[in-house]
Amino acid sequence: MSTSVDNPGTGGAKMDLKDVMSYSDYLHLSPVLNAQQMLSTAHDELLFIIQHQTSELWMKLILHELGAARDALKSGDTATMFKMLARVSRIFEQLNNQWDVLRTMTPADYTTFRKALGQSSGFQSYQYRMIEYILGNRNPNMLRPHVHVPEVHAMLLKELTQPSFYDEVVRHLFRTVDGHENDVPTPQLDSPHTAVPNIQARWKTVYKNIDVYWSLYELGEKLVDLEDYFRRWRFNHVTTVERVIGFKRGTGGTEGVSYLRRMLDVELFPELWYLRGEL
Repeated sequence: MSTSVDNPGTGGAKMDLKDVMSYSDYLHLSPVLNAQQMLSTAHDELLFIIQHQTSELWMKLILHELGAARDALKSGDTATMFKMLARVSRIFEQLNNQWDVLRTMTPADYTTFRKALGQSSGFQSYQYRMIEYILGNRNPNMLRPHVHVPEVHAMLLKELTQPSFYDEVVRHLFRTVDGHENDVPTPQLDSPHTAVPNIQARWKTVYKNIDVYWSLYELGEKLVDLEDYFRRWRFNHVTTVERVIGFKRGTGGTEGVSYLRRMLDVELFPELWYLRGEL
């Protein structure tokens, strides 16, 4: 039996990284891995911080993809848009899996450091808010937690001045089914999107004539797929919170589980869900 130790350098691997960009340099690992600043001595606080920091990183990628998807749709590049939407759905699947890790933390574990959180809460995540705004769930009241950070507040406010991704989808829907955009409903820029009969009627036409409108049908199903994963993310959030803190108020002052349960009723693309009862 050979006792030799493998040496990747003999095969050409760069081993002296003094004057070149390394893996750690490229990823800026030092600031990333030193960003977990715990405020207590509790063992599980590191889990809690990493859970939320990685969620924010995935949300950053979601925003990157949704922005690209909206631009692609506006330019008529539906193939790229489909790719971006599929990726967003997979990211939400990844976010869903993360709750399984956080649920290994017991109520007793959480109470050892909960006070250290102060008034901070995931409720205040501006990236989460931007995801909702881009997709069409636009509640202007949710701007208020971000007034103290002017650049973030301005970014969210700017999003409310332009059509959401779903508004652009609706425009594409009418243009394709009707051959023009004359009757496109006015975008609901600064309020949550609610079902519009004319939009649902166009989607019904698509779903009853799949061979004619295959690309639109595929788009509709990708949106349903995305929202399905998004809803599961919210549901897993609710069950995780209830499992860990029961019905206590959230650290940010919300009603906790009761508030999160109300959010489960929010629909991003209501027409695509309602029309199923008509098919």
